[in-house]
Amino acid sequence: MIKYIGLGIGGRAIYAIIETGGKQYRVTPGQTLDVALLDKPEGDSVEISRVLLIADGDNMTVGKPLVEGAKVMATYKAVGRTKKSLAGKFMRKTRYARKLGSRQYFTTLVIDQITGPGLAASEPAKKPRRKKAAPIETKTEVKENGA
Repeated sequence: MIKYIGLGIGGRAIYAIIETGGKQYRVTPGQTLDVALLDKPEGDSVEISRVLLIADGDNMTVGKPLVEGAKVMATYKAVGRTKKSLAGKFMRKTRYARKLGSRQYFTTLVIDQITGPGLAASEPAKKPRRKKAAPIETKTEVKENGA
C-alpha cells in the first residue's frame, strides 16, 4: 500500500513533532488532528511554533528543546466534544453512591505545511488522479416486423 499524504520532494516522508495543549503530536502535511480547545474563529489559520523535531527523509533536526525557526501551519476546522468519561463514588454500608461524567472540548486542525531550517515549505502531496475509463459502446439492433 502506498501512502501519498506527507510525502515531500522526491517521495521522502516529511513529519514534525509538535507540542500543543501540554501534549506532543507527530504530524504530516494533510493530516487531520484533534487537539485541546483553542480560541480561534472557524476557518482561521493557526501557526504552531513549538516544534520539537523535524524529519525530512534521512535528515532529522532535533531541537534543544525547540527547533529554531521551525513552524507548522494548520487550518482551524471545527470544535467537538469527546465521549463522556465516567467516574463514581461509593461508600458501603451508608447507601451512598454518586456517578459523575464529563465531556472535554477539542479543536480539529488540518495540517497545511511544515517549514523549518534547511527545509523547503512542504505541502500535502496530491494523489495522482485516476483516468476515467472509456465508455463502453453497445450496439442495439432494432428489428422491424414486415407484417
